[in-house]
Amino acid sequence: MYDHNGYMFFGGGFMWLVWLVLLVIVVIVIKAVMTDSSNRNDSTEAQKETLLEILKRRYAAGEIDDEEFERRRKNLVK
Repeated sequence: MYDHNGYMFFGGGFMWLVWLVLLVIVVIVIKAVMTDSSNRNDSTEAQKETLLEILKRRYAAGEIDDEEFERRRKNLVK
């Protein structure tokens, strides 16, 4: 564990604490990035659902016909 000068491997003393803190920071950053990307996917799914609800409402109100409803629904479901 000691090199030729008598110092511990990785810098000695409390240097292990610095490595531990760096490791914790890296883990936190990775977790934040992964959480952010999953939130983006959730919001995209919620947006598709909202658009489909709007389409259904327009169809129910008679603003669009059967063919238009099916064409737009197929585009949303893709």
